[in-house]
Amino acid sequence: MSGRTTPPFRADHVGSLLRPDRLVAARDRRDRGEITADQLRAVEDECIDEVVAMQESVGLKGITDGEFRRRYWHIDFLSAFSGVSVVEAKIKAKFHTAEGDLEWRPPGIRVAGRLARPRSIMAESFTYLKKATKQTPKVTIPSPSTMHFRGGRAAIDAQAYPDMQLFYDELGRIYAEEVAELGKLGCTYLQIDEVNLAYLCDPELREQVKGIGEDPAKLPSTYAKLINASVATKPEGMTLCMHLCRGNFQSGWVAEGGYDPVAEILFNEINVTGYFLEYDSERSGTFAPLRFVPKGKVVVLGLVTSKSGKLESEDELKRRIDEAAKYCPLEQLAISAQCGFSSTIEGNKLTVDDQRRKLELCVKVATSVWGGV
Repeated sequence: MSGRTTPPFRADHVGSLLRPDRLVAARDRRDRGEITADQLRAVEDECIDEVVAMQESVGLKGITDGEFRRRYWHIDFLSAFSGVSVVEAKIKAKFHTAEGDLEWRPPGIRVAGRLARPRSIMAESFTYLKKATKQTPKVTIPSPSTMHFRGGRAAIDAQAYPDMQLFYDELGRIYAEEVAELGKLGCTYLQIDEVNLAYLCDPELREQVKGIGEDPAKLPSTYAKLINASVATKPEGMTLCMHLCRGNFQSGWVAEGGYDPVAEILFNEINVTGYFLEYDSERSGTFAPLRFVPKGKVVVLGLVTSKSGKLESEDELKRRIDEAAKYCPLEQLAISAQCGFSSTIEGNKLTVDDQRRKLELCVKVATSVWGGV
């Protein structure tokens, strides 16, 4: 057995990385009108060059820009569509942390008119990253389901979309335009960040979904069809992966529960090659759902937590990989951090040195278990 020549790699990572202080400060100054957009971009470019060099130096093959051009993993992307407005959330989200619960009111998304894509959203960022790295540049985008899940029908203007199927069809088509353009630019590694299927594994959140008039039993199939439509334009040389997230804000999470309720649809009805699955704690359930993974697909085990700086034991990680291999062949497995290190600009509660050590650990374990990255 050996490392992989195509993504996802034996040692990989989800995408977002801790923002340098000077980047956070520059973005705040831009918001206050103290610097121009070009001046902010110059700081972003410098910081991206540095974080690319860091990833390469630890031995990673899949390289992201750390999502350094965004405040949020999803809002910056979704709000670039015409017909979308950013609104104040009506309810607070409850995040669980090792120190106790914290409440946060993240911005919400409302579809206030017919959707359109006035320009490419990720083209400029990808082009810069492609030039900055000698390895494989990886692009991360939020799942199209994020445009619907948190508000349901009430967040979709009824005059613009009297029929929800029209909404899903149009959203899928517009996403597919973005995927096609990235393919033309040479993108060979694209990841869809899908939180909502993971949320639907939590009994409490399933009840909340019923409260906004949606059926949690039907949404996985609806979202699978939407995602497939969104990536239908993928060129042959592009690898598609999906990250399932249970929430990630200042080391907190929202959802709990194993992948059992969505496993069959997740692994067999969604047209992606790889899955980044959170497995850093008991809240993620057992490895048993991996028995549904078909041949030809890869599961990247998120065994290394991004929620704290404590470094995992190499032996314990190998033991857990062996346990997962009882349900999915070892050659179809890989390792990564469980989630991004900074899904929002605030970042999780660990240091840049902690982050580097965790990425190095993934590379070390992958080399030991599979013979390479």
